[in-house]
Amino acid sequence: MPTPNDPPATPAFEILSPDQQCVPLVFNSPHSGRVYPESFLAASRLDPWTIRCSEDTYVDELFASAVGQGAPLLRANFPRAWLDVNREPYELDPKMFSGRLPDFANVRSVRVAGGLGTIARIVSESEEIYDRPLDVAEALERIEAYYKPYHQALHDLVARTRSAFGLAVLVDCHSMPSATRGGAGRLRPDIVIGDRYGTSCAVELTDMAAQILTQLGYSVSRNKPYAGGHITEHYGRPCQGVHALQIEVKRCLYMDERSLEPTAGFEPLRKDLSIFVQGLAGAIGSGLLSLPDAAE
Repeated sequence: MPTPNDPPATPAFEILSPDQQCVPLVFNSPHSGRVYPESFLAASRLDPWTIRCSEDTYVDELFASAVGQGAPLLRANFPRAWLDVNREPYELDPKMFSGRLPDFANVRSVRVAGGLGTIARIVSESEEIYDRPLDVAEALERIEAYYKPYHQALHDLVARTRSAFGLAVLVDCHSMPSATRGGAGRLRPDIVIGDRYGTSCAVELTDMAAQILTQLGYSVSRNKPYAGGHITEHYGRPCQGVHALQIEVKRCLYMDERSLEPTAGFEPLRKDLSIFVQGLAGAIGSGLLSLPDAAE
């Protein structure tokens, strides 16, 4: 992928659209991008494998069956390590940049402190990405050229869905490392469902998602260790008929976390997630979620 001033050889993101949207679901894969700008790789102190450790590799492919079931899927092609759209637009660490950040930048968020702002400082929990400070103008250019168009596309998908069906359900799709931080042998549950502790979607939706996945044989946790990021929090407005749910899938279920190659588990998981989409769509179609009052 080129710098923002170059004509793009690969689109920054893609919307995979069904012939006709027939369910009030929108799927989003913001961290599965695998097109790395050459200028970014040249500025990084990391080898190509290490810098990919923050990817939600293949998640867009795992959930791609949603398109055949009548739901659009938005996916980023740029990598999370270069620009993270699951953050506020200006969560920026002043220590990373030469020059002064704009006064409206959020420089004190927990995510910035952890090195994982809109422009990440680290990957793999501790590996510093850059070997030099970045120009502030470069960061702001990424946000203008990539972040804002991505969110405009997601906003439009959600708004059109709500207009067509009276409600919209955004499913934000992610993957997670299999072991907990610093805990060799301590594995996470298979799938974590995040609803911002009941604030980003109706509890009936979270219950149904957990029920379907549990019946498929997966261990499921809610909100721990992931309650949902900026996208879940920002878009989830249940009282306005917009529900947002984050899904985190454990990577060892479908890929080798060292080679980053899919394993024999990829296809069974993909099929199960297709069943999950079908079950969720069916439940919503049967009246699981009530429409908001017209006054709202």
